[in-house]
Amino acid sequence: MSGLDMLRKMLSGELPAPPISKTLSFSLSEVDEGRVVFRGMPKEEHLNPAGTIHGGWTATIMDSALACVVQSVLKQGEAFTTTEFKVNLIRPITPETGEVACEAKIVSRGRTIGVSECRVTDSRGRLMAFGTETCSIFPARGA
Repeated sequence: MSGLDMLRKMLSGELPAPPISKTLSFSLSEVDEGRVVFRGMPKEEHLNPAGTIHGGWTATIMDSALACVVQSVLKQGEAFTTTEFKVNLIRPITPETGEVACEAKIVSRGRTIGVSECRVTDSRGRLMAFGTETCSIFPARGA
């Protein structure tokens, strides 16, 4: 099964979502080849001691989108892993921010490297964070 097929099955509910999505209140909401969107609801239990949503919450929704968009361009028999991840936090996110969207797109898909970028925005379209990710692409075990 291709990476895109797997993601579409997760979106439709044919395959289960990763458990972390329930724990951190985010989920895959759109998927196409080379583009995915996750939506998340920051909650009080995600606060850091400063009273804003922990940067790790934002980084996790970003890493999920950035990795899944690389997965969306994998062929059957290919696997991947993250090798580098960069996060830029622009505005603080709070529970009052409400739902955020994290849209990721492919920048480059080569034979052994995939590069993606994403933007996290609030419901008014304000940029909250952006980032990039580099993934290594290799043959899947048993392929």
